[in-house]
Amino acid sequence: MTQSLIARLSPEIKQYLVITGNYWSFTLTDGALRMLVVLYFHQLGYSPLAIASLFLFYEIFGVVTNLLGGWLGARLGLNKTMNIGLFLQIVAVSMLALDEQLLTIAYVMVAQALSGIAKDLNKMSAKSAIKLLVPKDQDSTLYKWVARLTGSKNALKGVGFFLGGLLLTLLGFQGALWFMAAMLSITWLSSLLLLKQDLGKKKNKPKFNELFSKSRQLNLLAAARLFLFASRDVWFVVALPVFLASTFGWDHWWVGGFMASWVIAYGIVQANAPKITAKQGGHYQQALKWVVLLSFIPALLALGLWVDWQVKVVIIAGLLVFGAVFAVNSSLHSFLIVKIADSDGVSMDVGFYYMANAMGRLLGTVLSGLVYQFYGLEACLLISSAMLVLASLFTYGLSKRN
Repeated sequence: MTQSLIARLSPEIKQYLVITGNYWSFTLTDGALRMLVVLYFHQLGYSPLAIASLFLFYEIFGVVTNLLGGWLGARLGLNKTMNIGLFLQIVAVSMLALDEQLLTIAYVMVAQALSGIAKDLNKMSAKSAIKLLVPKDQDSTLYKWVARLTGSKNALKGVGFFLGGLLLTLLGFQGALWFMAAMLSITWLSSLLLLKQDLGKKKNKPKFNELFSKSRQLNLLAAARLFLFASRDVWFVVALPVFLASTFGWDHWWVGGFMASWVIAYGIVQANAPKITAKQGGHYQQALKWVVLLSFIPALLALGLWVDWQVKVVIIAGLLVFGAVFAVNSSLHSFLIVKIADSDGVSMDVGFYYMANAMGRLLGTVLSGLVYQFYGLEACLLISSAMLVLASLFTYGLSKRN
């Protein structure tokens, strides 16, 4: 029954399922690996700053990988860059499955750098490939496919947080890593066999100097994306977990469980964004409305903290509202980049865009620790609101142009 159903699917749907399966498998291990590293090195007595430094190369290499990865995808084909990403993740996971005495900070940072490169190659390939599988001028279908892929990825990343803790408990650090490497290897071998050859390969091999976008439309969207994600991470990455632990007195499991649940809920909203934004006007105008709405939320949270009114209610409820509105914004952006990107060499436009995304995450992560240490969570929230005002201005320019 299942085989006959699969046989009746169109080639485009089959490719979409292969790409989605790859992305899901990778995302589960990515979330699990992060939780494994945090919990395991915390057990070994590493300080929070030392643990945070383990992920520094993971974020930095995201900027470079998205830019170069888009160029490689246009030259080699998206099937190859996706499979390279899966293989690098297998190497990164296997590198950490050693005796704990060999796991120095420098060594783990190198392994995390490989994992960061793998993650962005995989994400760029998956997002770019959808553009080629949906017929032109079917924006609603494209929006749904992008939203489902992106939303399911974020929900599974939250599940991966739980999976990492479970595997650490059941199999230990090394056993969990070897198990993940085996599962990824099965996915990689399946992908080598099933993924279409030369998907997304540019007709004329792009030159290296074509890496940066020459489209004003794409530059505006990339700038808006940079400040959108910086606005989230400036208070979400470091400031919020530390605040929950120090002010609310939550232990690590409560903080980790709450953050994982938030990511899962965020992914569910993201996947359903096409239903939420249905019949609300053009996509560019919707993107402007939703980012303007989002810009008020961190400012209101900062006000609630400043007047010291029901701090727990303000933070928890505010985080949920922020997550829902941010998820719609993110889903709209993910659709717009795929829509705007040129079909011939789509990965170059998508790679440039996600380079801006990675820069925003890096900027937000650095500011989150720095600003919180000296000025507290209120300052992080005010900076978040200011960044969203900048994102609104760039989105306004994009909506006026369209």
